[in-house]
Amino acid sequence: MLIPYTFGTMKRILLLLVIIASSVATAQEFTDTRIKEMINEYRQLDRGPYKSINWFCPDGTIRDAKDPCPDAIGEGIQHASYKKDVEELARKRNIYFAEILASNKVWSFWDGNNNHSRVKQYQLGKYLESVDNGWIQERSKFYRGAKQIEDEEEWGRKFYYTILSDNDLVERDFFLIRESLRDIPHDGDTNLAQDIRSLSKVLAERHSKFMDIRIKIHGNPQAADIESVKKWLDKNEGDISEQSKKDFNKLMVDMQEFFEPVSVKDLSKMVADWNEDAYIRTQTEWFSKFYATETDPAILVPAAANLMCDIKTNIKDDKRGTRRTNALELSIRLEELIFQQAGSWEPVDLQEHLDKIYSLSEALASAGYVEMWEWDAIESELFLANGETIKAHELLDFINTGRSQVEWGTGMVNAIYGDVVEQYSQFEPKAYGFYDDRIRSSLLLPLGDAIGNLGGLVSRQIGLTSQIASVNNVSTIRGLNPGYTKGELVVVSGNAEGMQVDPNKIYIFDHPPSDLKPVAGIATVSEGNLVSHVQLLARNLGIPNAAISIDNLNDLKELDGEEIFYAVSNRGTVVIKSAREMNDKENALFNTASKKEKKTIRIPEGKLKLDGVLPLDMAAVGSSDSGILCGPKAANLGQLKQLFPDKVVNGIVIPFGVFKDHMNQSMPETNGSYWDFLMSAFAKAKQLKADGKSEQEIIDYQLGELAILRDAISKMEFKPSFINALEADFKSILGDKLGNVPVFLRSDTNMEDLEEFTGAGLNLTVFNAVAREKVINGIREVWASPYTERSFKWRQVYLENPENVYPSILIIPTVDVDYSGVLITKDFINDNENSITVAMSRGAGGAVDGQNAETYLIDQEGKGLLISPARENKQRKLPVTGGSVMEHVDFDTSILTSQNLKTIREFAKTVHEIMPGSKDGSYTGAWDIELGFKDGKMYLFQIRPFVENTQAVNSEYLNSIDADVDVNTALLLHKPIAI
Repeated sequence: MLIPYTFGTMKRILLLLVIIASSVATAQEFTDTRIKEMINEYRQLDRGPYKSINWFCPDGTIRDAKDPCPDAIGEGIQHASYKKDVEELARKRNIYFAEILASNKVWSFWDGNNNHSRVKQYQLGKYLESVDNGWIQERSKFYRGAKQIEDEEEWGRKFYYTILSDNDLVERDFFLIRESLRDIPHDGDTNLAQDIRSLSKVLAERHSKFMDIRIKIHGNPQAADIESVKKWLDKNEGDISEQSKKDFNKLMVDMQEFFEPVSVKDLSKMVADWNEDAYIRTQTEWFSKFYATETDPAILVPAAANLMCDIKTNIKDDKRGTRRTNALELSIRLEELIFQQAGSWEPVDLQEHLDKIYSLSEALASAGYVEMWEWDAIESELFLANGETIKAHELLDFINTGRSQVEWGTGMVNAIYGDVVEQYSQFEPKAYGFYDDRIRSSLLLPLGDAIGNLGGLVSRQIGLTSQIASVNNVSTIRGLNPGYTKGELVVVSGNAEGMQVDPNKIYIFDHPPSDLKPVAGIATVSEGNLVSHVQLLARNLGIPNAAISIDNLNDLKELDGEEIFYAVSNRGTVVIKSAREMNDKENALFNTASKKEKKTIRIPEGKLKLDGVLPLDMAAVGSSDSGILCGPKAANLGQLKQLFPDKVVNGIVIPFGVFKDHMNQSMPETNGSYWDFLMSAFAKAKQLKADGKSEQEIIDYQLGELAILRDAISKMEFKPSFINALEADFKSILGDKLGNVPVFLRSDTNMEDLEEFTGAGLNLTVFNAVAREKVINGIREVWASPYTERSFKWRQVYLENPENVYPSILIIPTVDVDYSGVLITKDFINDNENSITVAMSRGAGGAVDGQNAETYLIDQEGKGLLISPARENKQRKLPVTGGSVMEHVDFDTSILTSQNLKTIREFAKTVHEIMPGSKDGSYTGAWDIELGFKDGKMYLFQIRPFVENTQAVNSEYLNSIDADVDVNTALLLHKPIAI
């Protein structure tokens, strides 16, 4: 029976549809595209992201702007309320736009459970507003009453007084708290440095003739730049608008205020509320009195750096947040003093250059860019005794250590703010500029300049100078891996994750992709660490690789798209120039007639034993089985289990024979086996080559066939005999049934046992699998991993018979380590057999994945020289339920203890005594070892030969770059520097 609609029924239905549509709109996903749209929408609205002005009362009620809170409730505060979707965006994606501080609770805004995201978003938002005409508040910045500055400042004082009373926060989050003082209103100050850079950028975009002065202000700001701006304005006043004239005048006023000399005699007033005998107060009073009339920067800068250090190390002497806030304000004021004076400090001799770099480095550490334990570890390397002469190699070491301070400080900015910048950059690309802004606001700028000046001076005196076209400061570039190449240069700013690369091109990366495929050459701002998989692969393939600064990257954009020549010498000298400028010797390197045939390697498939079709107890295999029954991970770990039973877990090995046995099964939808399909693909590729097809056509064909094979392997049926044996081994070897034991499944191929080549990191590791189906599928995934694009492309570079790569699998129980990484049993940085290299990151899977790891060179006595600290603010933890979770970490303590360093040193000695014998004396080189620590105990996970590219190291051309350099030359420390 049909019921006729009435008019009332229709109205109710329409109303219901409207409500449903509204609910759908409200519940929509806040994609990056949608957030972009929101930003553009709000920029055009007078109220922007705000809804209305309201009274917010102490009892939590919200009242209309014309209806103040009743006296009985208490005085409220008035400010804007947010639009509904702005609130929803905050709730669903933890993205906060146009924050009104007075509307927040202190600990909610501190956002400790979310890595302080809201504090950092507030700072980033302030930056975007300054560089993009108000950004999301382009029009709403004029919305009267949206914020009451006095309420914002009062809230800011409450915020700092609260969080700075917590000793743990002061210790762990010193850098973030101190940096946020520049942005969160609390005392009437503004971030003038940011305002100056932003306004000069806007003016240069309007008036291209102003660009040269803007670049000077951006790169090396000085008080003299005020006069340059004035002269430019006087000359061009008739050609610019009234608004531009106002902006130019504001720029000069801001610069005048910024460069107004810090009043040394008044600094003591900033900590006058501290107790009379408090160290910070007495030292500040002495500083204010003694240096009140001092004008020599060579005296003022070291003294101010010392006082900054006193503040950093003694700030916890008084627990009151009010006093600690004042002390941090004083620290920032001293940093401004040093920033102003550093540009005027022109060293008269080498010793003064060393003093300047030491003082700026000390101040940098005192500002939190370098942790104090890190500074303590390297301070002696930067504080050289005041003698008459110094050897060139000592100066080069000093420059490298000074350069490391710039790298560590830059890394701190990226590590602390990286999560928020990466999040925002998905919908606002201008967010990446925040890194540069923070760096140029800091002492990193004058320190980098000072190191560059000293580096250039020393290099000129000893004849060791990198030759890099378009780069202003070549001394901030250092070679990592020797080699040479020629190809198109590609400069990549920002995060390159997921980027497709061309094997014939040279790439300059800010943040390189973690799964980097073969390229002709690389240089990176964030090098990761020296023993990551990518670095080791680049090293053993002879790919030139260098570490550069962000300024270098920006300079090299001038060569983007050009064909260049790129070389890195054995001593780290770097040559980058247009291919048109190559000399005869360099051109000869690429002449077909003179170029030596590339060395290739053949996998010795004839020695394989493929008759074992069941799993093995890891303890039953040894190094002699490597490349025969299984790969080197399992074979050498099995050997280590015999040698060091307390340091190695039990394990199961799935040998090559199991893989081949299953590959011999019929492959669905084909006329043969999985193995037949693989052989056919490679045979067809050889035929295509013979037919004259292009290299790219052949690679595309092979990758297509390998994709089909990977998909087929992912669905492959396992033989019952294998599964039954695996389940029995789980109980007898790992102590419980399959499905109850968390395990790692590590790919272990026969190509990893070649002394000329390491397959480090090319194939899959399945992390912390527990469920039975996860483990079973993990075996299929590992077997398929040698046929991924990345693994295939790296193998193609060197292997004659890449089709004969056999994967075995090592199954070991999960150890949820506190920290883990890589040990190389030599100092490969300086090619010194008497020291070893270790890189360690917090949590599991550290260092090998390219993380910014804590790296040491350890001498024979077990003393470690810190090469770089960790700059990863997350660690991977492995719960017993399987999988992995990422947890936030801090940098205020080192990862490795002095006892850890001694333990690693002793173990390296033992490995060199035992392992060569385990290979019948056939290998006597260094070892590449993966290890970890849990509750102070060391665990071993892998050992294999460390492979370097001897062709690159021994290249006659690369050696010739540094041929005339005598690093033992003695230079006079007090000889006046010729102008």
